[in-house]
Amino acid sequence: MKILVPVKRVVDYNVKVRVKKDETDVELDNVKMSMNPFDEIAVEEALRLKEKGIASEIIAVSIGLPEVQETIRNALAMGADSGIFINCTSRLEPLSVAKILTSICNKIKPDLVIMGKQAIDDDMNATGQMLSAMLNWGQATFASKLEIQDKKIKVGREIDGGIENIEVILPAIVTTDLRLNEPRYASLPNIMKAKRKPIDEIKIEDLNIDTEPRLEILKVEEPKSREAGIMVKSVDEMIEKLKNEAKVI
Repeated sequence: MKILVPVKRVVDYNVKVRVKKDETDVELDNVKMSMNPFDEIAVEEALRLKEKGIASEIIAVSIGLPEVQETIRNALAMGADSGIFINCTSRLEPLSVAKILTSICNKIKPDLVIMGKQAIDDDMNATGQMLSAMLNWGQATFASKLEIQDKKIKVGREIDGGIENIEVILPAIVTTDLRLNEPRYASLPNIMKAKRKPIDEIKIEDLNIDTEPRLEILKVEEPKSREAGIMVKSVDEMIEKLKNEAKVI
């Protein structure tokens, strides 16, 4: 089984995000970047499938500026076999990313695509679903448990009411949730080995894909500071404040 794992370079989750002075975007200069946490979980799950003898090859793919190759190298250091770097300088929306991944899937023909359910920079949570529709493959989103038997995947997916168990026929798209696993740290020997693993570069122009943006960012603002809460002495007082001051009832 061949597994494709898309990985995205994002602002590290420990960094406090700051808005640029001109309010056109968030500040990325001199900011620590890392692999999207949900994508780390996807890489880890692919590695576990390989360790069980279910998967034979893991390919990490990333799209963006040359710097995203660092993210691919991180996936290779964790244990992925090879990488694909899509060289693209423009901002991409989920639809464009799904188109690119569709082209890659048609080229390398993976049996399974495991990817994070969303990226922590834009929280779109749409690429996996769009990719499934374009490839006409089954999808299992928000996976917190995954088991493969023959040509079927049994997935426990997180929903508001608990865990929903579904079965999907391969090839398929799986998007990972936080509780699926705990990603491993790359060891120093594996980091050194990752430097010798191959990364194929593809220019976005060679894919002949329409990546024209359909959304326009008008302005980026800091969220308003939350006001301190107040103590009330009775239910009646709480209802009165919710009705007359907060005006939510």
